[in-house]
Amino acid sequence: MRIVSRPDFDGLVCAALLYEVEQISKPVKWTEPNDMQKGMVSIYPGDILANLPFHPDCALWFDHHYTNKPAENFKGSFKIAPSAAGVVYEYYKDRFTRDYSEMIRQTDKIDSADLSLDEVLHPEKYPYILLSMTLSGSEPADEPYWNRLVQMLRKCSIEEIMEDAEVKKRCRTVRADNEKFKSVLENHTRMHGHVSVTDLRSYATAPRGNRFLVYSMFPDAIVSMKIRRHTEEPGKVIVGVGHSIFNKGCKVNVGLMLSQFGGGGHRGAGSCTVSESQAEETIADIIEILKKNEDNEL
Repeated sequence: MRIVSRPDFDGLVCAALLYEVEQISKPVKWTEPNDMQKGMVSIYPGDILANLPFHPDCALWFDHHYTNKPAENFKGSFKIAPSAAGVVYEYYKDRFTRDYSEMIRQTDKIDSADLSLDEVLHPEKYPYILLSMTLSGSEPADEPYWNRLVQMLRKCSIEEIMEDAEVKKRCRTVRADNEKFKSVLENHTRMHGHVSVTDLRSYATAPRGNRFLVYSMFPDAIVSMKIRRHTEEPGKVIVGVGHSIFNKGCKVNVGLMLSQFGGGGHRGAGSCTVSESQAEETIADIIEILKKNEDNEL
C-alpha cells in the first residue's frame, strides 16, 4: 500500500497515523490538491489518499475539505472537521498503541487556524505551531525532510522533535523569515474595503512567512487575499483567500466561491490557480464577491 498526501502539517500527521495502522510498503507520494484536480497524479489500487480530493481508483480516502464532499460511495471517511488527521484518528481510534490525542488537538488548531493573537505573534512559544511553519509544499527538495518528520511524529515526543538538529535549523529560518515578512506585508498589502490584498507577483518566488500575521497587522479586514506566482508552472498565478481569524465577519464560503474559479478549499480558506492572462479579471471578480460579503451557501 502507498500513502498519497499533501505536504502540509495536517498531511504529514495523516501519513504518520496511517503508517501506524496500515501495511505501508512504498514511500509516501506527496502532491498538491490542484495537481489532483487536474489529473496530473496517477492513483493505483491500494493507494490511501489523505487530505486530498477523492480519486475513484484509491483503496481508502480521508478528507475534510468542504469542496471535496464526495458524490459517490467510497471506503474511508469524510467529515467537515478541523483537520483531515482528526478524521483519520477517529476512523482508527481503537488501533493505535500510542496516545496521539494531543498531536491531533494541535493539528486541529493549526489547520483550522483556531489560534490566539499570542500564538500568531509569538509562534516560537508554541512548539507544534512553530514546527508546522517549517513545512512548505512549494519546495519539492524538502521531501526527505517531510518523510523524516513523519517518522519522528510517529515515534518521538514534541520535545524530542524540537531538539532535532534539522528541525532546530529550520525553526531558526522560520523565525528569521517571519521577521522579514512583516515589512513584506506592509509594503505589498492594500485594503479594498474590508478585504486585505497582498500582491507578491513582483517576486519570482514569494517570500515565506507567518500566514496568520496579516490578520494581526490589518485588523479592519474580515478576509484576506494573497496573490503569488506559481513557482512550478510558469505563466500561472495562485490566489489564496482566508477569513480573518480575529475579525470574524466574513459570510462567504471561500471554498465554494473558489470552486467557481477552478479551485476549492474550506469554508474559511482556499485557493485557486489561474493563468496570468486571466489573473486580473479573476482577482477583481473575487474581490467584488468578498466586498459584497453575502452568504453564498443559500
